[in-house]
Amino acid sequence: MRLFVDTMDAVLVAYDDAGRVRFDGEDWSNPTLQETRAILFAARNEIEALQELMLALESRPSTG
Repeated sequence: MRLFVDTMDAVLVAYDDAGRVRFDGEDWSNPTLQETRAILFAARNEIEALQELMLALESRPSTG
């Protein structure tokens, strides 16, 4: 996984079931409330962007 968290200028590269996260070049940590909110905001934005991409590609006429 690679999720760019714009407000933190960091890339989330892993997480575990306990809620710990690992950013690129850093060790595992428990995110603060502010970091959690930033991660969730970035994830929601990424989900929206991916859904828009899927819709655009699925609605395109097939050329095969």
